Amino acid sequence: MQLKRTMLSLVLALAAAPMLFGQMPEDEIMDLEDGWAAAVVAQDFAKLDKMYDNDLIYAHSTGTVETKMAYMEKLKSGTQKYTAIDHIQSTYRVTDNAAVAHSIVVMKGTSAAGPFDNKLLMTHTWFKTDGAWRLIAHQTTQINK
Repeated sequence: MQLKRTMLSLVLALAAAPMLFGQMPEDEIMDLEDGWAAAVVAQDFAKLDKMYDNDLIYAHSTGTVETKMAYMEKLKSGTQKYTAIDHIQSTYRVTDNAAVAHSIVVMKGTSAAGPFDNKLLMTHTWFKTDGAWRLIAHQTTQINK
């Protein structure tokens, strides 16, 4: 009986450890996603530069695929400007140094083609290196309205 109580105490302590000593991994990724969306809308290029991996693959719902440098230039020039990015529903999968965020989002703004108001499936792949999470891949797919 004592062994069962000890084992149960150990299991409960291990289950509570993330809550006691820091965020749950999914919460950390949710915060990254919210921070990414806020930085894009606010045009916080310094924050985005730190968030985006140098080898970022940025695939738009239009089929255009860009590097970090090309996408950042588009944002800085105003060719691509977001007025809102709202996560409607999200699912996260997290390991020690990799995470995938799959979301339904609404993105509003303007591009070279004109104004947009898109409902999209979005997948972000994050990789943790040197203690910091970096976005290494972005992919969106248009959802028919």
